[in-house]
Amino acid sequence: MSFASQNIRVARYAPLVLVFLAAQSPAVDIPQLDCVVEPHMVVDLSTQIDSIVATMHVERGDLVVKNQILVTLDSGVEQAAVESARARAAAGAGIRAGEVSVAFAERREERVQTLYQENAVSSDQADEAATDTRLAQSQLDQAEEASRLAQLEFHRAEEILRRHTIRSPIDGVVVQRYLSPGESVRFQPMLRLAQIDPLRVEVIVPVSVFGKIRVGQRAIIQPESPMVGNYPAEVAIVDRVADAASGTFRVALDLPNPDYRLPSGLKCMVQFLDEFAVPVASGESDLDAIQASADGDSTPL
Repeated sequence: MSFASQNIRVARYAPLVLVFLAAQSPAVDIPQLDCVVEPHMVVDLSTQIDSIVATMHVERGDLVVKNQILVTLDSGVEQAAVESARARAAAGAGIRAGEVSVAFAERREERVQTLYQENAVSSDQADEAATDTRLAQSQLDQAEEASRLAQLEFHRAEEILRRHTIRSPIDGVVVQRYLSPGESVRFQPMLRLAQIDPLRVEVIVPVSVFGKIRVGQRAIIQPESPMVGNYPAEVAIVDRVADAASGTFRVALDLPNPDYRLPSGLKCMVQFLDEFAVPVASGESDLDAIQASADGDSTPL
């Protein structure tokens, strides 16, 4: 290829390189800003049950997963109530007796009706037999209703017992343990949990850049020493109300932390990127991507 052809080829792809690098570069009109890494969610775990802590299954610093059992409350009375309700719900003697009574009353009514048509019994006796059948059916209905109510009472007793087992509502870490076995849980939290995947990055932003940061925009987080490195984050919340006194507004970002590598409570710096940034495949540099695109073009110069 001649020197002139090479110059033409470079000139042809120069705009593409500039556009690509511009898309990959941070937004130049938003400076680096101070930020703080915080838990995504903090939960003070409590219960409406007035009881005593029987077993505390976790300690401060333990990692927990959603629905993991954290605390077991004293539940001897509730367990007895469940067994009693289970026995009542399983009892079927009343229904079986009612079914027998209805069957007998129907057979008796049929015989009396036959005799009544043959003028062998009075109308009062026929009416009495029909009434007995209806009464027997009503008693069977009452037994079935009582059985359904017993089933509901059983489920209610199970739900009350279930509330004595406290489970984690989130995946996270135990930050603080407030109670120990034997202490009352009435009107006070038992544990403090923090969700740290994702982490929440809080930024105070000058109002001069309001409108340049949008939900979904990407950013690079640089935590303070010793947690070095660049970590990708995404804008989750942009406040619509600015603080007039300081001339700032708040922005919150989600920072993925699947391996819990980063702790919360760190200071950091954030650089907001162009929200239309083009992702580059892992292990491939920006210039490599441009070169591959150029080499793949077979259009003659």
